[in-house]
Amino acid sequence: MPDSSAPTDPINERIARFKELTPSPQAFVDTRLPEHMRDIYNVIGHGVTEDPSLNPAITDAQDFNLTYIGAEPGKGAALHDHPTVEVFVPMTGRWKILWGEDGEEIELGPFDVISVPPGVMRGFRNISDEHAFMMAILGGSNSGKVTWAKKVLDEAERSGLKLDADGNIVELAD
Repeated sequence: MPDSSAPTDPINERIARFKELTPSPQAFVDTRLPEHMRDIYNVIGHGVTEDPSLNPAITDAQDFNLTYIGAEPGKGAALHDHPTVEVFVPMTGRWKILWGEDGEEIELGPFDVISVPPGVMRGFRNISDEHAFMMAILGGSNSGKVTWAKKVLDEAERSGLKLDADGNIVELAD
């Protein structure tokens, strides 16, 4: 019987082991801002990541992308939108999901699910007392780029980050 864990087995290219994932602490332009610091783990596909060096564990994203988010208490993403559905599934802890132009809030716990439609502002924050994880699923093989509020981009620029013409993070020269 063949060894199913042999490196030449094509299924191995379609397995992501959490302990082998390398997160990016700066996957988005808002992640340098203290209240938005978080780790992004690209599991399947590149999603809407603005860090071109963050490669997914499974590159073959066919019509969806899967990301894990790890955040300390009080941390999460600023309001943003993109041209795809985004599904949030808290895996541990409790999370506030922010949505709409004014950042209305709804609280979710482990394995609750919310599906945010394309073009609707969304964000999230870990409201637990400890580090927590959430899964985000994005529609599309190419999920496009994030649109940030001008306020977020201005704050990011003051922190030394901006987006280039392709929507990727660049460090500003001192």
